[in-house]
Amino acid sequence: MNAMLHRLKSIAITIAVVFLLAGCQSLPGLEVNPWVVQSLPTESTFADVAFTDDLSRGWLVGNKGTLFETTDRGQTWKAQALELEGESVTFDSISFYGNEGWIVGEPAILLHTLDGGDHWKRVPLSDKLPGSPRTIVATAPHSAEMTTSVGAIYRTSNDAQNWKGLVEEALGIFRNISRSPDGSYVAVSSRGNFYSVWDNESQTWQPFNRHSARRLQNMGFTPDGNLWALGRGGMLQFGDAHDPEAWEDPQYPEFSTSWGLLDLVYQTPEKVWAVGGSANLLYSNDGGETWLKDRQVEKVPSNFNRVKFIQPDLGFVLGQRGTLLRYDPSQEMT
Repeated sequence: MNAMLHRLKSIAITIAVVFLLAGCQSLPGLEVNPWVVQSLPTESTFADVAFTDDLSRGWLVGNKGTLFETTDRGQTWKAQALELEGESVTFDSISFYGNEGWIVGEPAILLHTLDGGDHWKRVPLSDKLPGSPRTIVATAPHSAEMTTSVGAIYRTSNDAQNWKGLVEEALGIFRNISRSPDGSYVAVSSRGNFYSVWDNESQTWQPFNRHSARRLQNMGFTPDGNLWALGRGGMLQFGDAHDPEAWEDPQYPEFSTSWGLLDLVYQTPEKVWAVGGSANLLYSNDGGETWLKDRQVEKVPSNFNRVKFIQPDLGFVLGQRGTLLRYDPSQEMT
């Protein structure tokens, strides 16, 4: 009996050591860091970035009414002030079609420019608008698509003089919302326990329970129109947009981490970047099957909340307290 107990104890210790070693394994690091760390003169957290068609002039937005402009593809930025009569606003989203741009934020605010940002005009919004504007996408001249903080979706084709509602019922408070190039949406509930999808042929959101024990952090679309999902504890999972309940097995790019992944973007169909808390920045060159870690930015004192590529050689990581990372295409990546 004692021999059996001793053997079981030895087995248990061996298993514990294996799991401990697995948890201590570090993700391989990138040989070259292609990101330039920039510290802008603000304590704000950045939310979005967009460029005009010539790709030299761009705008960066964030909380506390933060608005920065660049005219050299993001190498330098200059703060710009808007006359908002002392109103405290948070800018959540910005988008351009040519030189025509839109900014939305909360409390309910919509700005519009026709000259690349030389002049921003405030556009009145209805008092009956459900929620506050959360995202905006410029879709064509004088046209845009806007979501609100409760999942309402609106479309305009006449410079926001009129809006057409696209869903019959609001979704409710959500954590994140993403739009695919074909106009479909996926949204994560505020607590991360379910998600909803919407497409142009639907009149209502379709809700689904989360597909793992991990609460969801963010979701979005792959280049081929399928889904990706980020969960707490560094979980990553890929799914089928045509069957929103069909998901591949979850993966954990960096096993046993205490931080979470917050956003993911495809630089190309093969090159993928994921960002998260505590300055974590991960890279995959095979569509998300294997991952490397950019260890040269680990000591940046910021969470990385969002990563966005305007085109493959023009990308940014958005952080807190004025932290911005700019992709440097001169650093060749494999």
